[in-house]
Amino acid sequence: MSVELAATPTPGDATLVDVQGLKLYFPVKSNRGFGRKRLVRAVEDVTFTIRKGETLGLVGESGCGKTSLGRGILQLYRPTAGHVLFRGRDLTTLGARELREARREMQIVFQDPGTSLNPRMTAEELVAEPLLVHKLVRSKAERRERVGELLSAVGLDPSMGERYPHEFSGGQRQRVAIARALASSPALVVCDEPVSTLDASIQAQVVNLLVQLQEEQDLTYLFIGHDLAVVRHVAQRIAVMYLGRIVELADTDDLFANPLHPYTQALISAVPIPDPVEEAKGERLILAGDVPSPTAVPQGCVFHPRCPLAVEACAADVPTLRELRPGHWVACIRADEPRAA
Repeated sequence: MSVELAATPTPGDATLVDVQGLKLYFPVKSNRGFGRKRLVRAVEDVTFTIRKGETLGLVGESGCGKTSLGRGILQLYRPTAGHVLFRGRDLTTLGARELREARREMQIVFQDPGTSLNPRMTAEELVAEPLLVHKLVRSKAERRERVGELLSAVGLDPSMGERYPHEFSGGQRQRVAIARALASSPALVVCDEPVSTLDASIQAQVVNLLVQLQEEQDLTYLFIGHDLAVVRHVAQRIAVMYLGRIVELADTDDLFANPLHPYTQALISAVPIPDPVEEAKGERLILAGDVPSPTAVPQGCVFHPRCPLAVEACAADVPTLRELRPGHWVACIRADEPRAA
């Protein structure tokens, strides 16, 4: 059955991943143990593309649906609705066997390597597992050689393959996780806050490693994070997510120079500036209230209860993601209005 797909923010021959109207709902039990189940609307009608060879940053507060979106793209969570096209093939229509084959080209680096790596397996066994699953090596010697190459590529001595995860530092464990993700020579790697649990100095090392590996191996990243300073360093484009929806999407420099959505403006205003003089000049935008529960999503624009620019129409109409400038998309009915100086 053919499916007619809507226009996307960045169509073209260079598109690797095409997400169309993706929804991810999760049922949860009532607090009282009876009555109707509620739905957590983790991802709500999200549409965007990822270009081959780029890093698309995905930012937002904790609980906004970033991780769910990343796992939905990989089909680790099967979508409630929508489509995910990888190299033009709709992953949502694939059976278990076909999906397993497709996942060879799609991998993920989880947030905490301490919990994502099996503590009973050595680093060599962990990195070798994708090679065995996808039958990419024919002998034990070939497997060991390939594992040594992967460990070297992420800055670890191949002799460390005999160690268990608890024998590594946090940064080294994340390097093992990256080597494991690269074992099957993927085209797309979802980096789910890969440095958020690491010390600042180690964060820089791991981020620089990811950038280096992208250049060497022609990788495409979806880089999920809440630290805009880190995401700004690695991403060519950034999508801003709030309560399950993409509210702004633009080239990184354009987004930081001229954020159009009030939520993006608040996020960027909270990024520390190293120069204390420039920091003092900046205006910090403080949002009122808390992020609503994903089981009780506000009507209309999901951001309107906290938005300083909200008008009556914001509570009634869901704004569409529209292109206000070339390559700069925003979901806000007031984004193109002139602002007071």
